[in-house]
Amino acid sequence: MEEATRLAIESVEKGWGGPFGAVIVKDGEIIGRGQNRVLLTGIPVYHAEITAIMDASARLNPKALLGSDYGAGTILEMIPRPAGSPDPVPERAKMLSGCEIYINGAPCPMCMSAIYWSRIDHVYFAASLKDTSAIGFDDAFQYEDFAKPWADRRIAVTENFERDTGLKAYAAWMNKTDRHPY
Repeated sequence: MEEATRLAIESVEKGWGGPFGAVIVKDGEIIGRGQNRVLLTGIPVYHAEITAIMDASARLNPKALLGSDYGAGTILEMIPRPAGSPDPVPERAKMLSGCEIYINGAPCPMCMSAIYWSRIDHVYFAASLKDTSAIGFDDAFQYEDFAKPWADRRIAVTENFERDTGLKAYAAWMNKTDRHPY
C-alpha cells in the first residue's frame, strides 16, 4: 500500500492526474505498477489500476506489447475454471490469476471490471468510495446506471444495430479451431 500511495502522490505532485496509485503483487513481489495519468495524456482510461494491469501483464507475457517481435498466437497459460463457477468454458487463459492488487482508493467501475477480467485473486484498497466522492471523484452513479436496462441509461444505447454484420466476427471466432479462450 505504501508503494501504491507513493505513486498516487507522485501523480498529484507532477500534475499527471488524480490521486490514485496501484501495484500488483505475485508471490510477495511487485510485478506491476500504475498511477493515474489522465491529465498527462488526455486519455480518460489511463487509471492506476489499468496501467498496473498492463505493466504486470507485459512482464508475465513478453508478447503482450504489440510491435517488436510479436507474432501469431499466444503463450498465455490455460487454467481450468474454478469449482462452482458459472463460466460455460471449461478453461481460460490464466491472466493475472495468483496475483493481488493494492490500490490507495476504491476502484471505479471500469477498473473493477478490468480487475475481474484479469482474474486477480484479491483486491486491497485503502480509501472508500465515500472518501473518494468527498474529493470530487464520484463513481456511484455509474454503479447505479449499470444496473438499469439499456433504454434507461444516462447514455443513449441502441441495441442490435446492424447485428448480422457484427455477428460475422463471432462466427469467425467460433470457426477458429485453435481459439484460445480468455
